[in-house]
Amino acid sequence: MKAIRYRAYGGPDVLELQDLPTPAPGDGEVLIRVHAAAINPGDSYLMRGIPRVLRAAVGLTRPRTGALGADLAGRVEAVGRDVTSFRPGDEVFGCATGAFAEYVTVRHDGPLVTKPAALTFEEAAAVPTSAVTALIGLRDVARVGPGQRVLVNGASGGVGGFAVQLARSLGAEVTAVCRAANADLVRSLGAAHVVDHTKQDFTDAHGPRYDVILDNVGNRPLSACARVLAPRGTYIPNSGKGGRWLGPVNRILAARLRSLAGRQRFTSYVARPAAGTLTALRDLLDKGELTAVIDRTYPLADAAAAMRHYEEGHPAGKVVLTT
Repeated sequence: MKAIRYRAYGGPDVLELQDLPTPAPGDGEVLIRVHAAAINPGDSYLMRGIPRVLRAAVGLTRPRTGALGADLAGRVEAVGRDVTSFRPGDEVFGCATGAFAEYVTVRHDGPLVTKPAALTFEEAAAVPTSAVTALIGLRDVARVGPGQRVLVNGASGGVGGFAVQLARSLGAEVTAVCRAANADLVRSLGAAHVVDHTKQDFTDAHGPRYDVILDNVGNRPLSACARVLAPRGTYIPNSGKGGRWLGPVNRILAARLRSLAGRQRFTSYVARPAAGTLTALRDLLDKGELTAVIDRTYPLADAAAAMRHYEEGHPAGKVVLTT
């Protein structure tokens, strides 16, 4: 099979298209013929080995496996012994390590569910990590409800686009922060108000106060964000950016400490895709209440160009590889 691997940390040019043996499903595993796989921030961080704290887990001087990709959509090719939840031919979407490949195996009880029939493979692959992150953050952590004001910073990106839709479906009034070029897009997703970050600072104290701020960018000081947060509001930092060594850790710790000093809640979370959460998203997708926005697709062989566009092109929606 063809698969993307990298043997050294660095920019997109380290990505290589390699010929590798096609894996066989073990007991309790499903072999998937991948038709599409989406790029996430974690893929960029792993490729570059930044923040450097990551290297303690994936390889200090070079990557141990060199596999990238998590979100995928495809067809079940074969199943291992005792697997009854899937059959060959089933169209599925979910997560698996090394999804930037033509074939991948995943546990049958892992983050994998049948694909909505109305979605293309590309659209389904765009969903898992970004939509799960938005759903858990808004529904479970912030507990967004009707009548609340929610601000999404970075509203036209992967997580942001889903967050706008999910906050609106939960009954909130949504303010989207993005570039002017993406204003029509976020309005079509349900944003009632749009802030052009190139002309206006969303932390302007003369503006409204928000019950929830989902910050996918982390480009404003926590003190400034607190000025526009409601007295008992919730601020969620959701950007993996930060220093070269610890990445977002400093901002997350500062947010937690700030919560101890007042009634405002500054909190973080780890979103782990699971079959149950993916099923909830599939139901919304089936009903047409959630839409996957794709910025651009690339063939697997052009993974380096796709990653370069992802890192430099400020994509509106998801960047997806096809096989």
